[in-house]
Amino acid sequence: MSPLFVDAHLDLAYNALRSRDLLRPAREQPPDDEGTPAVGLPDLRAGGVGLICGTLFCEPAGAGAPAGYTTADEAHTVARAQLAWYAAQSATRAMRLVRGAGDLPPPGGDDPHAVPLPAIVLMEGADPIRTPDDVAAWADLGVRAVGLAWKRTRYAGGTGDPGPLTPAGRDLVPALDAAGMIHDASHLAEDSFWELLDAATGPVMASHSNCRALIPTDRQLSDDMIRALAGRGGVIGVNFYDRFLIPPGQYGRRRATLADVVQQVRHLCDVTGDPTRVGLGTDMDGGFGCERLPMELRTAADLPKVAAALAAAGFGPAEVRGIMGENWLAFFRAALPPS
Repeated sequence: MSPLFVDAHLDLAYNALRSRDLLRPAREQPPDDEGTPAVGLPDLRAGGVGLICGTLFCEPAGAGAPAGYTTADEAHTVARAQLAWYAAQSATRAMRLVRGAGDLPPPGGDDPHAVPLPAIVLMEGADPIRTPDDVAAWADLGVRAVGLAWKRTRYAGGTGDPGPLTPAGRDLVPALDAAGMIHDASHLAEDSFWELLDAATGPVMASHSNCRALIPTDRQLSDDMIRALAGRGGVIGVNFYDRFLIPPGQYGRRRATLADVVQQVRHLCDVTGDPTRVGLGTDMDGGFGCERLPMELRTAADLPKVAAALAAAGFGPAEVRGIMGENWLAFFRAALPPS
């Protein structure tokens, strides 16, 4: 049986509603203004991916997104449309929504080439939650993880816009805990990150974050943040976007490579002292094309090359299986409610 890989961050519905046909391999999807597509459901299956976190991502209005949302009601409408796309894929058995630990594939037990792709729904940026009273309804619809921020939201400081949790964010955290939601710390501003860890009683992860010691921006995690997440039993998913892999002095002068991914993995393992706290959160369809991925990767079907690169760098077979999927499976088995 082939090993089962897990990708903890893919913006499938966002791209599908932008007219990408994700039921086709990426090579059959035409380039668009974000680049050459790297992800289709057939690519994920061909690459051995047996579990993903599929996001609900609503882009706020701004210089880069004049058509983005400006109110919580608008964000709510966009996120509901994206959730309806996941539900439609589940109805046709292209995917299936994971609602509890019993819905997870066993390690190596399901053939990722043959079964509907299991997906945990992750809300990236909490503005679609209009008030804490909305949380239970989102949970009933299948959302199982929430990140409070992308950029700044009504709830928290975020990437490029620092600050603590807002009063609304402090009210929302216990509602998320009460609903059994997983907290995603990716994109949180540092003050908000530490306040979330102090306030939250539920499980915390970082679905797609890299190391600030290697890429010194506020989008990445400091070593202290990495240790804190590991201490809470969280897993950190390595992001494959080239700007988060190439040091600033080299960016624009070369392509990212799998050696850069391995360097991120090694630093996370060194800081935590525990290779079980590291996974993948490739974000490889997150607003850019395959041109911004490590040069060895053209589509998600190439993910076995990541396992080979880890093995070539000296990671043992059990460590490679863990980083490629088993660490996330163990985390979600403990963090999700029983089915």
